[in-house]
Amino acid sequence: MKSLTGTLSKKWILFTIISSFIFSACQKQIDQKEVAVTANGVFKGHLKQTKDYSSDVAFKWMDMQLRLSATNATPIGGVPPQRYYAYSAIALYESVVPGMPAYLTLSAQLTDMPAMPETLPGFAYHWPTCANAALAAITHNFFPNTSDANKTSIDSLENALNSAYQAELNTEEFQRSVQFGKTVAELIFDWAKTDGAVNANAPYNPPVGPGFWVPTPPAFAPAFGAHWGENRLLVAGSLEGSDPPAPPSYSTDASSDYYKMVKEVYDISQTLTAGQTALALFYRDNPGYGGGHYISILRQVLQQEQPQLDFTAIVFAKATITIVDAGIGCFKTKYQYNQERPITYIKEVLGHPLWNSLIVTPNFPDFPSAHSTIAGAFAEVLTGLFGVNYHFTDHSYDYLGMAPRLYNSFNDLSVEIGNSRLYAGIHYKYSCVAGRDQGRKIGENINNKLRFLK
Repeated sequence: MKSLTGTLSKKWILFTIISSFIFSACQKQIDQKEVAVTANGVFKGHLKQTKDYSSDVAFKWMDMQLRLSATNATPIGGVPPQRYYAYSAIALYESVVPGMPAYLTLSAQLTDMPAMPETLPGFAYHWPTCANAALAAITHNFFPNTSDANKTSIDSLENALNSAYQAELNTEEFQRSVQFGKTVAELIFDWAKTDGAVNANAPYNPPVGPGFWVPTPPAFAPAFGAHWGENRLLVAGSLEGSDPPAPPSYSTDASSDYYKMVKEVYDISQTLTAGQTALALFYRDNPGYGGGHYISILRQVLQQEQPQLDFTAIVFAKATITIVDAGIGCFKTKYQYNQERPITYIKEVLGHPLWNSLIVTPNFPDFPSAHSTIAGAFAEVLTGLFGVNYHFTDHSYDYLGMAPRLYNSFNDLSVEIGNSRLYAGIHYKYSCVAGRDQGRKIGENINNKLRFLK
């Protein structure tokens, strides 16, 4: 499906989007022509900017990481599962931003991020090679225990791209570019190891009493990610003003808001349409990409637009940074309230002991919905990048035989994701709406705080 109605509309929106990040900075940029530069007889290479290259290298590595998400156990470092996408995206951006004269490094903006290496003045770098080296290195680092077949695939992709790039470059420029990308990845990965994620599943004793979360069937697994909300935020202050209003107070009174909130979940479960069931299963994400579903959507949007490497690096970084902070904000709230899941109340209070949710209820508290919070933040940031009425189709699960889903805006996407959790029987409607609002505020904060242009 085309991004907007008609080719002319598509060209106009793409022009407008890229203008906000690239064309508006033209007066700041140095127009570096492809000119051979020498100093004391040393060939320094042909100077080009990141904008001179396609996004092919980024797309290939996004595809690789999505494949790893679908076929690999959770990568090292605990939760959130989306965090390795963010660190990979930051590594991509930092490996190519020296070729973007009007743009800033993120090292002075993201929490505790170390200073990045500097390129050699006057020497050319091949930015796709830098990106390939950075993304290959950080992918290896985050997936050390993946299968041998996956490790071979990672190596094969890196080598195939390097072979193509080496054919275009002299040895010195190629090696210089590889070393720069690897150095960036090493610094980013070392920084990632200090974000607190390894403690996300530290021992936790949940509160006990009416309305509090308890393990749910069929596995009755202990609470997951109880300390996720304590992880280091990537953008300081990203959660400001995002705390959602408290959910209805617990009650077994049939006239109470709490009782009605839970009964709505049960009533919907009894009249699910084929379309509602399909929606719930589409965003189950297991089997599927898990936390990578948002990256799959982003990948499809970028592929639809086919921007140059600079714009893709910006969008990938901003979107994934937002996803990580939204997840932290959501789980901080979850374990503040420790609200029970619908399945507990429906079985024990409504008196339906044989009832089960359409998909397995996740093993952590209900309020707010994590999918909804992340979707709200994701939609807020992508709307700012691509426009209010951006049309796209999500083909993420074509390979599972699921029908693609069509959207007229990113807001429509966030609403549908929230509805999917209600139809699945694993969240209250209140939790989905409050989560989406929380995410929107986090996305708004990141839009206001994180700068890319100088």
